[in-house]
Amino acid sequence: MRPPAPDAGKKIIARNKKALHEYQILETWEAGMVLTGPEVKSLRAGKVSLGEAFGRIERGEVWLYDLHISPYDPASRWNPDPKRPRKLLLQKSEIRKLVGAVEQKGYTLVPLDLYFRRGLAKTTIALARGKKLRDRREELKRRAAEREILRAVRNVR
Repeated sequence: MRPPAPDAGKKIIARNKKALHEYQILETWEAGMVLTGPEVKSLRAGKVSLGEAFGRIERGEVWLYDLHISPYDPASRWNPDPKRPRKLLLQKSEIRKLVGAVEQKGYTLVPLDLYFRRGLAKTTIALARGKKLRDRREELKRRAAEREILRAVRNVR
């Protein structure tokens, strides 16, 4: 029998493709999220938007802002604000490392994806530095050149 894949039991709900384009990812961490019941139901239905989300450190805790989780209709009375700040659960040592890094100018925390692992909602949060417009253009040119090389190699065979 084959050993399980490293991402076994990981069901991805949403990805932040915009973050990969606009930021240079330096380091990533897996963090749990503090959510209410209706928010979890809404996540399972895939009603979430990571587009504008970012992380902040306040009083030694990591918080995720502007993560939009749509209200879960059957639980209309207990639905919290869709864009409320959500606490992220990390080890103390990881938070200390983040505090030092985020205080530097130009660095920020961005969520890369949301997923369920063993029934618990998790996010991959990244320490990132914003790319300049020139860097983005160079990245696109580099990818296009790589695609051309792959096409040429395929056509030679």
